[in-house]
Amino acid sequence: MKTDAPAPATLCAWIEAVARSQDRAAFADLFGHFAPRVKGYLMRLGASGAVAEDLAQEAMLALWRKAGLFDPAKASASTWVFTIARNLRIDAIRRERHPEVDPAELAPEPDRTADDGMVRVEDDARVREAITTLPREQALVIEMSFFADKPHSAIAQELGLPLGTVKSRLRLAMARIRVALGEEG
Repeated sequence: MKTDAPAPATLCAWIEAVARSQDRAAFADLFGHFAPRVKGYLMRLGASGAVAEDLAQEAMLALWRKAGLFDPAKASASTWVFTIARNLRIDAIRRERHPEVDPAELAPEPDRTADDGMVRVEDDARVREAITTLPREQALVIEMSFFADKPHSAIAQELGLPLGTVKSRLRLAMARIRVALGEEG
């Protein structure tokens, strides 16, 4: 690694050589100059040594791949390289905060078997039977809420009851249905 910093024009020339002919010697010079500086910069941004090392490697790889996008009229070579590094650090922080979703979590549920359908029919029959054991005012709010899919406020308005009464009847009815199904004792 050279101890004297190359002139800005030299850095630009090296990047242009990488862009034009994938000049390995020019890239080695760029790597020797920028890699330790980028790592130090990333550590000052809060990255651990290992993460900073990885991100510095990614930044240098991006320099190799994107050298043709460098425009010395828009930014100096140093500004361009450190912007790449900063963006990589931001991306790494985002990945830490929002890890990728496991594709298995997004998989559709497996098709139900005929046995599953029969169990569901039996469960529905048991629920309907349990509803017939309820007092009429509780059965009515259950039917309106779950079978007619009406909101509680609409049930209250239609029956001329306070909203709290409708909710109380639903709670009581659900408790009785659970007992009837053997889910609570």
